[in-house]
Amino acid sequence: MKTGIHPDYANTTITCGCGASFETRSTKQNLRIDVCSRCHPFFTGEQRLLDTGGQVERFRRRAQRAQAAHAAQATPEPAEQQS
Repeated sequence: MKTGIHPDYANTTITCGCGASFETRSTKQNLRIDVCSRCHPFFTGEQRLLDTGGQVERFRRRAQRAQAAHAAQATPEPAEQQS
């Protein structure tokens, strides 16, 4: 390896928002993170359901509006009759 071109790689402490901390090696010192394996729902098994019902309802309303708009475009307007 060339000398003088690599960053300093030292021990650092990583602290999560939940209070958990662990030591590893990094080029930065004292990192703070929002989520770790102790508090992330994937690792803890606690599933936090978001407002999926609301999202589904919003999607259905949008789909109905789009379908109605498409049907209105597909239906030809009656032509004026000439006398």
